[in-house]
Amino acid sequence: MSVPSLPPSRPTVPVLATLCYVRRDGETLMLHRVTRDGDVHAGKWNGLGGKLEPGESPEACAVREIAEESGLRALDPNLRGILTFPGFTPERDWYVYVFVVEDFEGVAWERSAEGLLAWIPNEDVLSLPLWEGDRVFLPWLDGGRFFSGTFRYRDGALVDHDVVFHDPPTEEAVWTA
Repeated sequence: MSVPSLPPSRPTVPVLATLCYVRRDGETLMLHRVTRDGDVHAGKWNGLGGKLEPGESPEACAVREIAEESGLRALDPNLRGILTFPGFTPERDWYVYVFVVEDFEGVAWERSAEGLLAWIPNEDVLSLPLWEGDRVFLPWLDGGRFFSGTFRYRDGALVDHDVVFHDPPTEEAVWTA
């Protein structure tokens, strides 16, 4: 299988992060990034998440970031895919673990240090001001297959993307500890 990629034209630093979509009763908790000056996501609606801390697993990061940004306690983050954003920010390649969380405790805040929080009906999420690539991968969350996608942006605009989908393991392929 050939997976297209562009070699970096400059040295980059990898950044590991999470992106989490908390859902309940046909709605998704979205974050409107309107609070911080200089935020690369300013004006956009995003899921919750952030950078992994040293030694932290993606799942632990998802739980921590959801708590820090919304006040909710995620109980069972479900890893749906991995996204790569080469050169998304200057000299940084972002590798993002994408989770869906449907089991949580607490009441979401209306505002956090990152922006304003709102429960958006799932059918309205794609009509929000999102990154172009989000409109491509958000439907994959419900596709039933694990995905690994690469999204290339230039000057804030999506240039191209590619994806590999992985079928769920069969009963015979599941290993037990």
